[in-house]
Amino acid sequence: MIPTDTIDKLVAVWRSVSELCAPFTEAEWKLPTDCPGWSVQDNVAHLIGTERALEGLPTAPAVELLGDHVKNAIGKLNEFEIEARRPLPGAAVLAEWNELVERRTATLRTADDAYFDAPAMTPTGPGTVADFLHIRVLDCYAHEQDIRRAVGTPGNLDSPEAAHTIDRLLRTIPIVVGKRAGTPDGATVVLELTGPVRRTVPVTVTDGRAKVVAEVPATVAATVAMDSATFTTLALGRRTAAELAEGWSVSGDPALGRRVVEQLNMMI
Repeated sequence: MIPTDTIDKLVAVWRSVSELCAPFTEAEWKLPTDCPGWSVQDNVAHLIGTERALEGLPTAPAVELLGDHVKNAIGKLNEFEIEARRPLPGAAVLAEWNELVERRTATLRTADDAYFDAPAMTPTGPGTVADFLHIRVLDCYAHEQDIRRAVGTPGNLDSPEAAHTIDRLLRTIPIVVGKRAGTPDGATVVLELTGPVRRTVPVTVTDGRAKVVAEVPATVAATVAMDSATFTTLALGRRTAAELAEGWSVSGDPALGRRVVEQLNMMI
């Protein structure tokens, strides 16, 4: 089955990155981001590397010297693509990105069911190409927001791809509330996203297992409120609860609510 909705979101976020980066000065391209060791330019280079791999294009050559921020094999592969483009001016990296976006868009718009149903290893385990692309929306959107924070240009916060990213991240809220935050049995914690993407997520622990329930019960142990951009930043592990202390609040049990916020990092 062709995942038209996912393709639409991918293309939208790709074009949003292109439009965001078009006016950057060289100094802005080199600004550091919340991704350790990566500049604005490096984030775009990373997006290029993954999309080239998905398109079946040659990968960058391996390099020996990598920064301390590289922790694993996947990180090394990412860094090879970034290192290959670090000597280039930002405008050249953007030009490569724009050309690749057109190619990837054409590939996805013309592919058949078999292409999307093909087996693929995704960041969450075995799946299909369609499954990988569903996660890819999140990854591309996350790096767009990394760039936006670095240059001080907020945006694209109330879009289908923003909602898509938030809804994927919300899948692991029961783990955060139950296992990580240690919410007592029988208690409920509500996560309230106040906008631009609005969500009310009540999670109740029953018999030691946390799950999202249909309605907010009469008694709630804690309610954690924040805007959706703060949630995304925390959930992707870009900044800590302390660093974003002004962006969230707790009503009810303050210690429990704080534990939930401090454990929100749930990057897939």
